[in-house]
Amino acid sequence: MQDLALTINLGSSSLKAALVDSTGAIPWHGGRSLQPDESLEEVLERWLAPALEPYRKSIILVGHRVVHGGEHFTAPTRIDDQVETTLQELVPLAPLHNPPALKGLAWARDWAPDLPQWACFDTAFHSTLPAAASTYALPAELRQRGFRRFGFHGINHQHVAETVAGQWQQQGRDPKKLRLISAHLGAGASLAAIQGGRCIDTTMGYTPLEGLVMASRCGSVDPGLLLELMREGIGAAQLADLLQQQAGLKGLSGLSGDMRDIREQAAAGHQGAQLALDVFRQRLLQLIGAMAASLQGVDVLALTGGIGEHDQALRSELEEALAWLPNLEMVIVQADEEGMIARLCRRSAAVG
Repeated sequence: MQDLALTINLGSSSLKAALVDSTGAIPWHGGRSLQPDESLEEVLERWLAPALEPYRKSIILVGHRVVHGGEHFTAPTRIDDQVETTLQELVPLAPLHNPPALKGLAWARDWAPDLPQWACFDTAFHSTLPAAASTYALPAELRQRGFRRFGFHGINHQHVAETVAGQWQQQGRDPKKLRLISAHLGAGASLAAIQGGRCIDTTMGYTPLEGLVMASRCGSVDPGLLLELMREGIGAAQLADLLQQQAGLKGLSGLSGDMRDIREQAAAGHQGAQLALDVFRQRLLQLIGAMAASLQGVDVLALTGGIGEHDQALRSELEEALAWLPNLEMVIVQADEEGMIARLCRRSAAVG
């Protein structure tokens, strides 16, 4: 059996893992949602460890997805004690996602203490953002504290960028001239404007709340609205729950954050579901236009993620609504965070 990279991708209530060989083939992958009475540590030990046992001797490294790398980490990073301490300090930037990643790291170190552990960051691909795109119009004191746009979904945006660039190269076109909008549309959603393989603009910001309408996240809203809610007495915890868990498609429809449910109910005449579709599409079109402006034109719009890959109605709507963009090519790219993590780790390990 070829040498395998183990990738671990932990969410706030879910676990995905895969084994990836040097050709990109995946001989094993699996995922689990945590039940209310389960801890992440229990699932790692009772489900993941037995599943990996037949492959254990072939695993050469472990790559972890970490959502937020802050300003410290802009490339895949070999984990040591100092790196782990810094990751602990970054937890406030992604309180729902970074803590599970740290638990996964601790488990993998105990499970296979001799294997090198690597962290790959969702923010890293966006480290090429120019200052004009990453800077908020805030006083210097706040900007110096690190309040800036970071961007997220970078691991999959990079996978999309490399995939489309490879397709262009096969067609005899120069990937350095490629102006690409990567549209990661799923429960979380973001766009990235990619020029010659480098990200120059994106829709998510300091946190994954900014930008597009998402399953239960609001996307961009007027900060004055939040100030008014605070003036009316809503506390930080309640506001966080409202914006992250009760908003987006779920809040608009009053039904669900699942686009498949929204489509079905809209077809049956449900007004909330139709409103959710309309607002989602309007915001998406607005921000595709913004990314196209940053690129000064666009050659390819790549749809990825659960909605991007499977919602054929949305694809048709986008084709019609974006007909004004000359020579726009729309493609579907299957998301592959696990494969991209493995490639990033192997490249960094080879250089190191």
